[in-house]
Amino acid sequence: MQLNKVYERAMISRDARFDGQFFVGVKTTGIYCRPICPANSPKSENVSFYPTAAAASEAGFRPCLRCRPECAPGTPAWSGTSTTVRRGLRLIANGALDETNVETLATRLGVTSRHLRRLFTKHLGASPLAVAHTQRLHFAKRLIDQTALPMHDIALASGYGSVRRFNDAFRKTYDRSPRELRRTGADSAGSDNALTVRLPYRKPFDWTALLSFFAARAIPGVEAVFGDRYRRTIVIDDIPGVIELRHDASAESVLLTLHGIETAALFPIVQRTREIFDLDAPVADIAAVLKRDPMLKVHLRANRGIRVPGAWDGFELTIRAILGQQISVKAATTLAGRIASRYGDPIDAALADANREHALTVTFPTPEQLARARCNNMGLVGSRAASIRHVARAVVDGSLSFDPSQDPAEFCDRLTAIRGIGDWTAQYVAMRALKNPDAFPASDLGLLRASDGNGQGRMRPAELAEISERWRPWRAYAALLLWSSAAGSGG
Repeated sequence: MQLNKVYERAMISRDARFDGQFFVGVKTTGIYCRPICPANSPKSENVSFYPTAAAASEAGFRPCLRCRPECAPGTPAWSGTSTTVRRGLRLIANGALDETNVETLATRLGVTSRHLRRLFTKHLGASPLAVAHTQRLHFAKRLIDQTALPMHDIALASGYGSVRRFNDAFRKTYDRSPRELRRTGADSAGSDNALTVRLPYRKPFDWTALLSFFAARAIPGVEAVFGDRYRRTIVIDDIPGVIELRHDASAESVLLTLHGIETAALFPIVQRTREIFDLDAPVADIAAVLKRDPMLKVHLRANRGIRVPGAWDGFELTIRAILGQQISVKAATTLAGRIASRYGDPIDAALADANREHALTVTFPTPEQLARARCNNMGLVGSRAASIRHVARAVVDGSLSFDPSQDPAEFCDRLTAIRGIGDWTAQYVAMRALKNPDAFPASDLGLLRASDGNGQGRMRPAELAEISERWRPWRAYAALLLWSSAAGSGG
């Protein structure tokens, strides 16, 4: 009851901090809205509050066409949920239920399907299938509004098996067809097979800090940061492409443009991009915990929109982390570029950046390409080259994966079991590739220097690990805050 009062006050005030945190079902209209909906506030006896859009949909409400719930900032997958639900949400966001069922999802998570349904209902107010359905529907609605893509392409991109199923879903939800919902002035898909979509984020959001982080670590030929843009090569279903991101502060969103990529691959690319730029970070929850620490409180004031940068590919990040062991960020980036140039596959010139200074020329090599790579005559010591081969072979034989459903602690154990891989590398990869918000590389020299607030000598890793206990479950964000206070650190 007390929580409903908080929701009601947020609805009346249209407080943007609650946007995406809950949804309002209006009994008199049968519509569910965002708490910032500009319509007149309904009477309190006529509303119900739901933790997710899927829960509101399950209760029989349809999305508001005025405030457009599909455009709300993403609900943080880990906020207020169990670890199993958090991992399940990430898998669903990556399309785990598009081609499989709840039983398969539950098996990946190590629980029974019945228990998984019970957890989802308890924490989210909706079943896993309802969450997946609402996610597909909202994604399709954004494409209808933002692009000029044909409805057939939108249906495929959203995970619907056929246009008929696509049309039926929209008629049942919106009581009208997708064509009737299409807004005028949709963006053009572009004549060069490029498509741009908007990715809303939760404020505050520090795009400049994120861009600086990626700029310092951009692998030559694979990634490029220039001006206000980030570009990189990717491979989807063995087909290379390029993604480009830029910031639109006025619309509180990041613009994602895809070049040479099939529309059917759009959904997983969008979800992965959201993770890379940490667009759904629950900044209020993070700040509430970290500001209790006097040292971190100072850093939070200067970095209110802190995010943990993700990674497009876990294997690529792991190789980059191995190269960064005991050398500077710049040196590791140079070595990564040499490896990509020698062992990666070249991309079509039409996909490369027209600006030669920031040319994209190759895709990062696969585990198969590096499993036997000697990496000789490029300034790489033999032990690092051997570690790269060991990791590549582990991925090839299946003993190591970057599946987001796995337990982060178990992943770190498997990674550190590989010769040449220490805890620092494992925690760093878990932080960025697995998006574990509590990963913390306590032995990082930059963190140790930044944590030495008393000037009595560098802190030991064990001491820092003990101090970091009070930063749980957001230690990864604490690490980024500390790195931001010691420019140039952080792998």
